[in-house]
Amino acid sequence: MSMLTPPGMGGKYRITGNAYPRMRRPRHRRRIVLAAVAAVLALGLAGWGTVQLIDIFGGGGGESGRRATAAGPDCERDRRATRPVVAAARALPLPADITVNVYNATPRGGLAKSTADELKRRGFTIGKVGNAPAAYDKKVAGPAVVLGAPAATKGAFPVLGTQLKGATVRTDTRATADVDLIIGTAFRALTPMKTANAALAALTRPAPTKQPAPCET
Repeated sequence: MSMLTPPGMGGKYRITGNAYPRMRRPRHRRRIVLAAVAAVLALGLAGWGTVQLIDIFGGGGGESGRRATAAGPDCERDRRATRPVVAAARALPLPADITVNVYNATPRGGLAKSTADELKRRGFTIGKVGNAPAAYDKKVAGPAVVLGAPAATKGAFPVLGTQLKGATVRTDTRATADVDLIIGTAFRALTPMKTANAALAALTRPAPTKQPAPCET
């Protein structure tokens, strides 16, 4: 047997026989490679997680979001669209069901009768017609005072109010359903019939509102 020292070993290793010792890679290089692979996997998982979060919080919502996206721009257009929603008709008495007492609180003669005749022509039932009671005579500065029981605030008052703008509404303790129209100094005429009819129609059936239309998927 011969004794050989491979070049570069500096005499550190002694070799006997005809085989060289197996050379192993340094262990620290293996750790570096494993760390690099782990870092790549971690970055991949982080990127996938970010995409999922964007999908969820950005309106995708996972599978449902993909279905909504698949629905295309038509679905989004439907979401932005609006549809009219008609409110329920308001239950109010008809003019014929309202008895109106017309009183004149101004110095002008014949004003109560002419106003009562016009209200009758518009379908109201007329009760008493004459001069205003002492508590109101020459004391109503506005167009008129509408006086009645508290229950009239949800029925007769709104309907009669379509015929005259600017009237002051008051209630008293009467037990009857009739209402008083006390004409004041600022009164000139009733609201034109066409305008009054339009206001009455809007009062009994409010204009439709708009709400977002549902998106069908």
